[in-house]
Amino acid sequence: MLELIKRIDGTASTDIYDTLTLPYELRIRGRLKAVSDNDRDMGLFLDRGPMLRHGDLLQAKSGEVIQVLAADEPVATAYIESGLPLARLCYHLGNRHVSLALGSDEDGRHWVRFPPDHVLEELAVLLGAELVHHEAPFDPESGAYAQAGREHSHSHSHDHAHSQSHDHDHSHSSTQHHDHNHSQHDGHTHAH
Repeated sequence: MLELIKRIDGTASTDIYDTLTLPYELRIRGRLKAVSDNDRDMGLFLDRGPMLRHGDLLQAKSGEVIQVLAADEPVATAYIESGLPLARLCYHLGNRHVSLALGSDEDGRHWVRFPPDHVLEELAVLLGAELVHHEAPFDPESGAYAQAGREHSHSHSHDHAHSQSHDHDHSHSSTQHHDHNHSQHDGHTHAH
């Protein structure tokens, strides 16, 4: 069995030993036994990280380079007018916290693709999309946090500068209390 242990950046001159075609649900896993497109047994032994995308390259412990391909699988593709209708559809589907692939076809029609789901499909049609069920690769957007790194982090500034003029000597008695409650500061709950 070929042990795939490392994600690598490829160049045009990278020699591809074999390809491994996987559906979305298997490309999100770091540990997996699979059979390559040329019937070679392979095992993924990757650190947790971003999902494997169509075209990603993996290196085996023995040095071979394997290219990952997104398999055709059942999907729902919602075609919709660009601009506000597309933005509205992405917004409402995104609020359902589902993975979405975005793109346009050769005719310039914009689409949003997701795994078949009758609730999402009804929503897409309600928002003006033309829905098509078919088989195609599902390679969803990785998300904004994945672009900046794998860690999901918030950068919230909590600078509590108080611009009070203190031209006189004063003291705070024990009965005065200055409380900072951040539970509704910006819509996020923060523990301090």
